[in-house]
Amino acid sequence: MSRPTPGAPGHTDTPEPTDTPEPTGPAAVHDVIAVGCGPFNLGLAALASTVDGLDLVVLEETAELHWHRGMMFDEASMQVNFLADLVTLVAPTHPLSFLAYLHDRDRLYPFTVRENFFPSRVEYEDYLRWAAARLPSVRFSHRVLAVHRDPASGLFTAEVERADGARLRLAARHLVVGTGTAPHLPEALAALPAESLLHTAEFLHRGEDVDAAGHVTVVGSGQSGAEVVIDLLERNLAGGPAVSWLSRTPSFAPLDYTKLVLEMTTPDYMHYFHGLPEATRDRLLAEQWQLYKGVSTDALAAVHELLYRRQLRHGLRPVELRPGITVLTAGPDAGAGGTVLGCRHRDTGRTFDHRTDLVVAATGYRARTPGFLAALDPLIRRDAAGRPVVRADHSVALDAGGASETAAGRLFLAGTELHSHGASAPNLDIGAIRNATILNAVTGREVYRLPKSTAFTAFAPPPA
Repeated sequence: MSRPTPGAPGHTDTPEPTDTPEPTGPAAVHDVIAVGCGPFNLGLAALASTVDGLDLVVLEETAELHWHRGMMFDEASMQVNFLADLVTLVAPTHPLSFLAYLHDRDRLYPFTVRENFFPSRVEYEDYLRWAAARLPSVRFSHRVLAVHRDPASGLFTAEVERADGARLRLAARHLVVGTGTAPHLPEALAALPAESLLHTAEFLHRGEDVDAAGHVTVVGSGQSGAEVVIDLLERNLAGGPAVSWLSRTPSFAPLDYTKLVLEMTTPDYMHYFHGLPEATRDRLLAEQWQLYKGVSTDALAAVHELLYRRQLRHGLRPVELRPGITVLTAGPDAGAGGTVLGCRHRDTGRTFDHRTDLVVAATGYRARTPGFLAALDPLIRRDAAGRPVVRADHSVALDAGGASETAAGRLFLAGTELHSHGASAPNLDIGAIRNATILNAVTGREVYRLPKSTAFTAFAPPPA
């Protein structure tokens, strides 16, 4: 893996002797600082690596790249095909494509013979790590503490702490925030003690707690919920805990992967969605949940197969699947121990108590505002719901703060602009398009040609 190099620009070789050293001044002004090294900012670094004269640095607080480790099941497959890698959809001949990775690993022919163009999640993480190791612009063990903006020049200054305690101060004309989303716990579950509750994001890290439970309840559906249920059903077949799957949705519904519906994840639809009124966008997102919250048909088939196999076995602990259930309350079960969930059946309105030992929250992720942006918060323009106003090029609308709007640097969001760009915003297959759009914006020229037509569907009405 790539590591910070002593003596490289923006580094100090020797930490200050005090416990909390003052940051050193920036030696140069970068064009772009990108914070966070997930797939989106890693893809930004990959595309930037072949743009002459562009100075971009990616800062990541962890020591190496990890991607969804708590859900890295051996059989888990990606939900997008290999073309939705870091670069291919805008630069198919790029040296950091997934095909280049397969060729370098001498797996191109086996991948072809496999005739399954959806990589496993384990393989995709290996691809990301392979790409990161080839990008000197990516600096691990660099934690961003705070970001400020100079009111006169519009430059962003980041205060950074390295793993060795050294403090740095890096400056850039533009800032890209790609720190991802955070696991979300609904209010009804949030008060449960840690020993009785886990989020799917940490499922594989809590294996001992799962094994010790006599009854495990998954609350919420989606792909992560289904994958956890598959694991629990396999444990159940081996004599493991009882399993319950409670979902608020009216059914355990599949992702809608029909061809014309998938056109609603294209850049064409994203541009159309961005131009709609805020209230319309919010209504459409609520209606389009099967574009990004459903379950793959393969996962649903695996659940059914495991349920079928249980019929041939005797003495197993019970399993139940209940859609249309809203969890209202959660707390300790004072009488029998464990946890009791207060639930309501949505069709009939009937309430009931559900008792279990361990709750797995398959309740998704939410956009988060990193603490290091606190100084910029007063400059961020917000919509009626308090969310950042995001332009079509994925930049946040900022008050100029003394600098002219054209001269001031821009703050970009990567992957958390669901409210402004629609259901495709968190998808991997839009990452290369967004990154090319950002690079075109910061360079002021078309360094990457964006596709002009990506859907057969016409989403807008005909001209008046």
